Amino acid sequence: MEELLRTNDMVLISFVEALLSDARIGHVVLDQHMSMVEGSLGVLPRRMLVEEGRADEARQLLRDAGVDGSV
Repeated sequence: MEELLRTNDMVLISFVEALLSDARIGHVVLDQHMSMVEGSLGVLPRRMLVEEGRADEARQLLRDAGVDGSV
């Protein structure tokens, strides 16, 4: 798995998950349950990983969808 992005923005995570699912790019979101540890403050970013060798394709998909180029 390769890291695609890190963010605290749950809306962005949901949007990117939908894009990746539609493109049939395997992905996983890590650290989603860390909110219990941090007290639900949203301080710790969630990491989204995509299947090995498809990170460039996933990044292009995000650019095409108008997602900020910093991911």
